Amino acid sequence: MSASIRETDGCGAEITGVSVPRASAAEIDLIRQAVFDRGVAFLHGQDLTPEEQIAFAEKIGPIVVNRYFPPSEKYPQIAKVEKTEEQTTNIGGGWHTDHSYDQAPAMGSVLLAVETPPSGGDTQFANMYAAYEALSDGLKETLGSLRALHASEHIYGVDGVYGKTDQAHLAGKTDTPSAVHPVVITHPGSGKKALYVNPAFTVRFDGWSVEESRPLLGFLYQHAIKPQFTTRFSWKPGSIAIWDNRATWHLAMNDYQGHRRLMHRITIAGGPLAA
Repeated sequence: MSASIRETDGCGAEITGVSVPRASAAEIDLIRQAVFDRGVAFLHGQDLTPEEQIAFAEKIGPIVVNRYFPPSEKYPQIAKVEKTEEQTTNIGGGWHTDHSYDQAPAMGSVLLAVETPPSGGDTQFANMYAAYEALSDGLKETLGSLRALHASEHIYGVDGVYGKTDQAHLAGKTDTPSAVHPVVITHPGSGKKALYVNPAFTVRFDGWSVEESRPLLGFLYQHAIKPQFTTRFSWKPGSIAIWDNRATWHLAMNDYQGHRRLMHRITIAGGPLAA
């Protein structure tokens, strides 16, 4: 079977006909371009060993070890994204894009489903290309001159929000970077413009107060998750999502209380962002 792509509504593309461990250079290029163009690529039925997941991720881009998530046994490149049967808080349960608080934010992630609940635990993705394109010309012009501060301390720091939950091991960190990025970026792989703020890590516009920033940021956050910009992905063991943090947001649904969900995530290094 040859590789084929089907665009999913709102955001992303599903790729079939590819066996990730045996993917050719042309198939890797197809996957990478689908991620650049559509924000996220979905594949099912990929029964990968840790070594195979690492080898695949390295073909997409250089791996960076996540500073906050616990590593899987024996493989520091793979972070465990886990919620146990006893826990009530999941990881990534609000809309966000990973690593926007870094000076050179991560390009994206390769997330593999290892254990999934009988139902629930889907991930939603939102398309920041489409969200930007749907804005008025006047607002595009305004946003094009703005930069925003992104921070991690309020999430992962000593008083971070995870510290008040049963995922407290994610908080209490002292390595909590912050960075200022353009509010509208030009994606280096697609050449398209994307909205680059997110509810979890964007604190305020650069040069504005938090109070002054709140109304416009709030509007953008509500706008970006309109149904026409989003898709919802249902996982099975062996499902993979490869997403681009520069073009998407994502949110992990927390609707499977009493069941375990274990994902293996590899982060792909990125670089500085340009308007």
